[in-house]
Amino acid sequence: MTYLILKYAVTALVVVLVSEIARRNDRFGAVLAALPLVTVMTLIWLRMENSPSEKISNHAYYTFWYVIPTLPMFLLFPKLMRLFDFWIALGISSVFTVFFFFLFAYILGKAGIHLL
Repeated sequence: MTYLILKYAVTALVVVLVSEIARRNDRFGAVLAALPLVTVMTLIWLRMENSPSEKISNHAYYTFWYVIPTLPMFLLFPKLMRLFDFWIALGISSVFTVFFFFLFAYILGKAGIHLL
């Protein structure tokens, strides 16, 4: 139980730290947010939990493919923020991201890469 609390605390600390830095400096906050900090922490947690190497490797592999369809959101969201309230812009861009993810998974499936 102590280990689980430690995982929550460290992970939350990283997220809060990045959001606080982003509040003070847009660009530096964005650089930190763009780093795969959560993925790296997840890989470390998996390793510390003695997960098999194949599981750790698969996590990194699938993370690569899952990041690609989320990238357009970061271009769409700022455009939508000029037209709509924050929550509406976030909702529309999130729906778009889900749609794009399934489209991306379908296209990759045709190429033999199965994400779902």
